[in-house]
Order: sequence, then structure tokens, then C-alpha cells
Amino acid sequence: MMFHDPMAIAQEKMTKVCQFLEQNQLPPTPLNYHIGYVYISQTHRELNEQLDRDIRNRANIDSIYIEQLYYEHLQKEHQTEATLIQQVGGMIDHLSDSAQQSQQSLIGFAKQISHCIHNLDEHNVVKTRAALTDFSAHTEQLLKQHQQFKNALRKARELHEKQQQQLLTLRKQRILDPQTGLYKRHYLGHKTQLWLTQDKPVFAISILIENLDDFSQGFGELIGETVLQRVAKRIKKYVLHSGLPGRTGRQEFTIVLADCDADTAQVVAQKIRRGVSRLKFVSAKGDVSFPDIDLAIGIAQHQPEHDFNILAQRAAFAAKKAQSLGQHYYVSAAT
Repeated sequence: MMFHDPMAIAQEKMTKVCQFLEQNQLPPTPLNYHIGYVYISQTHRELNEQLDRDIRNRANIDSIYIEQLYYEHLQKEHQTEATLIQQVGGMIDHLSDSAQQSQQSLIGFAKQISHCIHNLDEHNVVKTRAALTDFSAHTEQLLKQHQQFKNALRKARELHEKQQQQLLTLRKQRILDPQTGLYKRHYLGHKTQLWLTQDKPVFAISILIENLDDFSQGFGELIGETVLQRVAKRIKKYVLHSGLPGRTGRQEFTIVLADCDADTAQVVAQKIRRGVSRLKFVSAKGDVSFPDIDLAIGIAQHQPEHDFNILAQRAAFAAKKAQSLGQHYYVSAAT
């Protein structure tokens, strides 16, 4: 989204954007600043409505949430790229089939010409044979040109396959969190909306690492990141086939489950808690004692009037409720 604000207006907006970032404790990254500028400029109604609503609901406005806003409202090009690649692929497949059929027809035609040459009658043999020989030479030339076409088509297919691989890598970068390998928040929202249109019951499990800051501040950022990655790997292990695990905050994960009930969601939450409790960290020198990982888990079920953001917020609030009550997990009430 391009802006052409005069310098005075741009400076005023920059001040407001900095205030917005400071109020929400957001780092001044280009993406955070861009979303802040769009929000302050009020040029995107849907984005402003969602951000205003989530601020009123006291949602956690962090960099991961801002990234979700970007992909949901401002970044649509990757869908166009995927459609274009599919269309090009279909065209190449069609041309390839046509080329193979054409080649078979030409080969058959050439064989027929050769057969005719050997079965000429004796009337005006020299002239007829010369004409057919010339025609046969033209046919061979046409076959060579066709082979060149096939070679060009093969190179086009190789380019297409390379583009597909690049698109797949790009897609992974856009939907997977680079630190944990779990899905990004905007992708969870997309899949949840798809399930809701299919009238599937949807649950969300919010998992909060309560003492992640203790690891980072007490033992260094590298240890904190290791804890984050190990917990993410354990979460992925337990929901690989039953749900969609994603990272929705700096120290928060959210699992979206479709076609399940509250009992199943609680079983998944218990498995994750037990699995994470078995994680142990030992220093290379053996002289540092690391604490256990403390998790707070909340569970919420989707309601007809809610979208993914509200569902995730309710699950996050339930996790904080479990944290305050000292419970292993807390199930949010339907209302």
C-alpha cells in the first residue's frame, strides 16, 4: 500500500505510529511500522475494525499478531502467484500431450510415404519418385523441427518444476514460523475459517510457557530459544495427525482441533503437559541446574458468532486462568 502524504502529515503520522508501537510494546520493525502506519492512516477499514476490536478485548498485540494482520489484509499476491503457476502448468501439460499426438501422427505419415515409394507402378516412375522423395525430405525436416519443439517444451517443463519448488519454499516461509517450525497465526485463522464453513466443531488449545523469561534472563537468549523450540517440537509430535499447531505469541502456542469434542481436547492437553514435563535440560559442563518448564493450558470451543481471533483469545484467557488458579488446564465456559 503506497502513501503520498505531505511531509507535515507524514511526520504527524510517524509520531502517532511510534506511540502505537510503544503502547503495545512492539519493536520498530518494518512490518510493525507498516501496519501501524496503515492503522493510523485509516485507509483499510477491515484491518482497522479488527485491530480496534482486539484492542478493546485486550488481546495480546505482539509482532506475531501484527504479521497475521499483514497476511490477512495486505498480502494477497501469493494466492495470485499460485494460481498463475497452476495455469502455466496446465498449459504445458496440454502442449506436451498435443506434441506427443502430433509426433505419432507424423511418424505414421512418414511410414505411409515410404510405403508408397516402394509400391509405385511403372507409369511415369521417375517424375513420381522424385516428387515423393522430395516430399519425404520435407517430412524428415518437419520431424526434426518437431523434435526441436519437444526439446524446448522439455526445458519449459524443467523451468516450471523449478518455479513450483520455489513457490513451495516461499509458501513454507509465509505459513511457518522460522523459530519453531509451527504454523503462523494467519494460517491458523485461514484453516479455522475453512472448517467453520464446513460446519465442523472447532476447539482451540492455548499453551503458555510461564517461565520462558526465566530461562532467557537467567541463562541467556540461546537457552530460552532452545526451550521454545523443544516445546514446539513436543507439541507437534502429539498433534501431528489430530490438529493444527501454531505459534500465536512470543511464548504462546495455539492448537486448533476440528471434528472433536471437549474430552478429546482435554486428552490432547494432558498428553502435551506430560510430554513437556519429561523434557530435561543439562548444561555441557554439568554445573548448571535448569528448572522444569511450567505450562499454562487453556481450552475453548468455537461459538457461532466468533471468529478465530476471538476463539484464540478465549483459549488464551483460559490459559491465564489456569495459571492464576494453579491448575493443569482450564476449560473456558461456552459463553
